[in-house]
Amino acid sequence: MIVLGLDPSLTCTGWGLVRVEGARLSHIANGQLPTSSKLPIAERLLQIQQGVAAAIAAHHPDVAAVEEVFVNKNPQSTLKLAHARGCVLAACAAGQVPVFEHSTRIVKKAVVGTGAAQKEQVQAMLKVLLPGVKVTGPDAADALAVAIAHAHLKPHGA
Repeated sequence: MIVLGLDPSLTCTGWGLVRVEGARLSHIANGQLPTSSKLPIAERLLQIQQGVAAAIAAHHPDVAAVEEVFVNKNPQSTLKLAHARGCVLAACAAGQVPVFEHSTRIVKKAVVGTGAAQKEQVQAMLKVLLPGVKVTGPDAADALAVAIAHAHLKPHGA
């Protein structure tokens, strides 16, 4: 099974793909989809949707796993995150990839062992779980963590 992990964000959406064979995980690819704040929001959202669609077309994942929306103190930030997340979900639907959602806390617990893990701890575990992986940046690392968490949480083909 190939799992596409996604970490939506208007500024930089991360994506990461892992292959799951029984209890074994292997890295396929990862990347980031940055957008420029100088562009209109509609163009930025289109870039995100097209970038996710390209990853789907190139790697044919069986499922996608996306972080759930968390509410920021700033409602505008939450709204921007929701817009980016909508584009990611739409790209998955267009590519006929089933989507599963996981909270940030559950992702951290599945990867590190505690839901209160720091980003550095998650990134360190990625190196253990995916030896030799070259991660393109922090957003791609978060996306790989979502994919790994899904592999651990949904081991029977989901």
